[in-house]
Amino acid sequence: MKAMVLNQTAPIETKPLKLTNVDIPTVGTNEVLMKITACGVCRSNLHLIEGDWLKYGIPPKLPIIPGHEIVGIVESVGNDVSTFAKGERIGIQPLYNACRHCDYCLTGREHLCDARQITGDTEDGGYAEYLKVPSDFAYKIPDSIDDLHAAPLFCPGVTAYRAVKRADLAPGKTVAVFGIGGVGHLALQIAKLYGARVIAVTRSKMHLDLASKLGADTVISPVEEDVVQSMQKMGFVDSAIIFAPAKEAISQAVQSVKKGGTIVMGVFGSIGDEFMFVDEKVIKGSVIGSRKDMKEVLALAADGSIEVVCEKHPLSDANEVLAKLKTSKIEARAVLMP
Repeated sequence: MKAMVLNQTAPIETKPLKLTNVDIPTVGTNEVLMKITACGVCRSNLHLIEGDWLKYGIPPKLPIIPGHEIVGIVESVGNDVSTFAKGERIGIQPLYNACRHCDYCLTGREHLCDARQITGDTEDGGYAEYLKVPSDFAYKIPDSIDDLHAAPLFCPGVTAYRAVKRADLAPGKTVAVFGIGGVGHLALQIAKLYGARVIAVTRSKMHLDLASKLGADTVISPVEEDVVQSMQKMGFVDSAIIFAPAKEAISQAVQSVKKGGTIVMGVFGSIGDEFMFVDEKVIKGSVIGSRKDMKEVLALAADGSIEVVCEKHPLSDANEVLAKLKTSKIEARAVLMP
């Protein structure tokens, strides 16, 4: 099969992903082989490829095939698989596998399992024509969602969903979403489902326009106005959710939240010196989501509650697509289709 393989981390401008012929994986007794029809392109793929996260041990191995938001058709199943059959459409999220026995797994938080495996990180991912996956970590895709729009549900969808759940929203509350891209454009919509007032903070006009189109109550550009002063005039916010991987955005988010409010971090970053413990603000991390979260996201998308904004590209253009993402030229989500 053909796959875009990373042999060595390097700037995306050098085109480090190489289109390579590799063997089609052989499935084990509890695994499923899928023929990939779509794979979303995530900014974390870019960080992995360029070596930004080497200090965190990512990628843990090379070579690696990136890609962790994947849709495809079941090609074959292992002898012990009874949940899927050949020809069914399935999706895969970043959570590739977990131990299933630790406290995290037994309490529905398998995405925090110390032994978890991550698609396109510890295991080969979806920038390819085929992928094998544990059947317990695959998901049936509702018929009402096509492959192109289904793929982004399996990372930005579940990531946005869990972050919003952790933001303690309710009707009458206000939340600021920092970073309106692949994840942020879905977080905005999910926050609206809670009845919250949503303020979108993002730099480019393209993303400001996208936020307005998707129902943001207020949009703020850090390029054109002082974010914290603008928030102060509005009475600050109850919660902030951060998807913009920038120190400035994190600082603005922390300062924009009311006393006793909640800050949800969806990126690596430093809180900085401005955190005042006397304000009793609560900081939470949020990473991908559990299997239950993933199923709930699919249900929301199936009934039309959220709109995935995306564009399609051929698999062989992965380097070029990631370069566009790096320079903020992707409106929301790019999807590779072999």
